[in-house]
This record gives sequence, C-alpha cells and structure tokens, in this order.
Amino acid sequence: MTQRAARRFANWISGAWRGANGPELERRDPASGAVVSLFRDSTADDVDAAVSSAMAAFKAGWSAASGAERAAVLANAADNIRLEIEELAYFEMAESGKPARQARLEIERSAMLWDYAATQARSVTGDSFGQLGGNYFAVTVREPLGVAAIITPWNFPFLIVSQKLPFALAAGCAAVVKPSELTSATALLLGPILKDAGLPDGVLNIITGLGRSCGDALLHHPSVDMISFTGSTTVGKHAMRVGADGLKKVSLELGGKNAHIVMADADLDAALDAALHGAFLNAGQSCNQGSRLLLQSSIAEDFTRKLVDYASRISVGDTRAEGVLVGPIINKQQYDKIVRYIANGREEGATLALGGTHREEGEVRFVDPTIFTGVQRHMRIAREEIFGPVLSILSFDTIEEAVSLANDSVYGLSAGLWTANVTAAMNATRAINAGTIWINTYLDGPPELPFGGVGESGIGREVGRLGVEEFMDIKTVQIRSGGYASRWIGSAVV
Repeated sequence: MTQRAARRFANWISGAWRGANGPELERRDPASGAVVSLFRDSTADDVDAAVSSAMAAFKAGWSAASGAERAAVLANAADNIRLEIEELAYFEMAESGKPARQARLEIERSAMLWDYAATQARSVTGDSFGQLGGNYFAVTVREPLGVAAIITPWNFPFLIVSQKLPFALAAGCAAVVKPSELTSATALLLGPILKDAGLPDGVLNIITGLGRSCGDALLHHPSVDMISFTGSTTVGKHAMRVGADGLKKVSLELGGKNAHIVMADADLDAALDAALHGAFLNAGQSCNQGSRLLLQSSIAEDFTRKLVDYASRISVGDTRAEGVLVGPIINKQQYDKIVRYIANGREEGATLALGGTHREEGEVRFVDPTIFTGVQRHMRIAREEIFGPVLSILSFDTIEEAVSLANDSVYGLSAGLWTANVTAAMNATRAINAGTIWINTYLDGPPELPFGGVGESGIGREVGRLGVEEFMDIKTVQIRSGGYASRWIGSAVV
C-alpha cells in the first residue's frame, strides 16, 4: 500500500459529518512519520450533541425496530465493509503501524462479526413460566438498555469496535463510539458505511478526541445508559467508578498477562508456531499476548533453542514491505515503557536469550523480538503487562505447578495449553482462572464464542449470543387470566 495524502476527518453525528470544536489532533504513521489523518478533540458540547442524537434516534424507533429490520442493516454493513476493505485496511495499517497483510485479515475477520451479529438480531429470546398456576402465566423479555458509550483502544481499532458495536445495534441500542485518538479513522469510516447499509440517522454517532477530555465527558454524560470500554486496567477502573456513580451498566475488557503452557506430550511443532504467533503478533501489543511461556522442564531447553532460532528470523520493519511480520511500536510513550521493562528484566537476573535491541529513527521506533529465559514468578517481566514484543519463559515439572504459575497473576483474560492428555487438559481448564482457555490452539476467536476476562482483566462478555445480551436488560411480565383473590384490605371493608 502506498502512502496517501493526509485526510481530515470530522465527527459523525446524526448521519452526517460535523466539525468538532476542540484543538486539532494529527496522527502520524508509526512506520514512516508521515501525517495520515487529522481530527479534532471533541468538547463537552460535541459529546452532548452526539449523545442527544443517539438518545433521540433510540426513542424515535430503533429500539422498537424488528429483529429482521436490524438484521438487514447489519448484514448490509458486513457487505459494505468487504467492499471498502482496501480503504479500511490502509488506515488500519497507517495509523496503528501493523503490517498491511495483517490489517486486511483483521478487516475480513471484523466483517464476519457483523455477519454473526445480524443473525443474533433475530435470535433474542426470553423465558416463559407456565407452571405458576391455572390462571397465572409469566414471561421475561429482553429490551435494549438505551444509549451505549463504546470506547475502544489503538491496538486493534476496527476489530475491537466490531466486537462491540454490531452487537449493541443488534440489541436495539443506539451508540456513541469514541475510538482512540491514535487510531480514529477506521471507526469514523463506519459512519457512512452504516448509513449506506440503512441505519437510521443518529443511531450511530462517532466522536474523536483525547481520553481526558472527550472520553471522560462521554463516560460522565447522564444520558449514557451503558459503558463498554476496552483498554488499560487503570482507565477501566476509572470507568467502573464513573459507572457506579451514575448507576450505569459497565462492561470492561482490560489487560492481560497470559500464560501459554506447553507440555512434553504436545504437538511441539504446532505449539512452537503458536508460541511465536502469541508472543509477537502486532509487535506484542495485544491484551491476549501469550507473554508468559511455561515449558515443561524436560522439553524446555530444546523448545527454547528452536523458539529463539525462529524468532531471530522474524522480519521487523516498514509495514508496507513484503514479509514484514512485526511493525513499529505505536508511539514513544509505549516504546519507552517496553525499553524500561527490557532493562528491568536484565536487572532482576533473567537471561536475555534474544533481542533486547531497539532503535529510534526519527518518528519511527522499533523493538526487536525479545526473549528472556530463567524468569522467576516474582520478576516484574513475569507479572506486569508490558504490551510489547517481550516474552518471558518459565519452566515447570507438573501440570499442577503450571496451573499455579498461570494463576499467579492479578489478570485472568486468557490462557493456552498444549497437551495430548485429555484428562490433564480438562483438569487444567477447570483450575485456570481465565475467561478464555485455548487447548492445542491459540488466538482463535469465532464470532459465536463470548470473550472477556476475570480479575483485573475485566468484567462482562462481548461477542457471541452473550455479546448481544450484554447490551440488554430483562423485564419480567406477570399475567393473571382470572381467579384473582380479594385484595388484602378487602376482608376488612364492609
């Protein structure tokens, strides 16, 4: 993909582009330093306009639209996303610094989420209670919550908004989306895509800006009924406190320090490929990163030798170049954080088996795949989320020890286990504290399956049937068809 001229974006409110009132923000390509896109930092007034538009559209009819009507819009949106794949993939690559091939694959996977959400729009059900007595019947019905504030991060911009927004729309909610100020373009491009798909004006509103201004104003807005946030645990806790103050429903997908366990009886070639993918995809900037590789002692030395050999061949560089698998780090703040953790790993006594090298070339910053061995569970590189291409290797003797290591974390997003022992796999699945357990695979994510974490990895679930239900409330309806007893006061009245 060739570099394009910078594009200036406005907010998307009430089905049209609308300028924001705050200072201008620019986004530079992490791989070249060139300006890719320009936005405005939305003010509280801009946020209010977006939320008011969503609330009006919700009440005007979207909340009462049939499942078939919602499904048609979402299916059309999936088709439109595929038609715009080159445009979307370009901005996904140019703003986030991910390889071009990876960006295309993420847009394709995102379209599948919209396909699936369309099926769920027609599948929302409640329960019936027919055994309450001859003249007494009850049902529960699911109803959309109202206006959802959807706040998304920079590492998988289009994929993560697609794990939330189509499910909110399938539920009948209206939405205000606030993407990261680092990667706003692809979310904004959803505005016209959905309008062309038949979404009524105002049901979707997209605003840009900084978290401390635009994002915080959105969290605090009194007409927001639900907060759906993906990002750091620190900001997620803040969103939870704001939600508590406003009695809003809150769904959070936060950090991770995920254990990737390999037993001696596993398919070691498959596990090797998955360990590399899990550690270094997206330059390690992933909440699902398999950043703690736990190897059974009998295979640890040989497996590590092969891992280091293959990781040393990973191409790092310009995301437009053929064969590049690891692109630049998103910005200087994240780059400096990763470099500090590499230094800390050395200081704490871990062995640097590969990498540790990093470089700044003007506005462009790279960290090469880095592997530490001899890591102990108390070390910071084994406990804290680095969000970079840094892998810590620990060893264990028994599956029970592996589970103990996996659970020795404040996080609980995901974990992987490679073994041919079905009993060991089932026991570990029950014992590991994580929202997703992968057995003999890693980073799979069909749209039918819910996703979310426990502990400091978050609360709530997105994607799948539960992804729609997350944006809904339950109403209980009780009906008597006769035989109503006298009111309790009736016996005292002559």
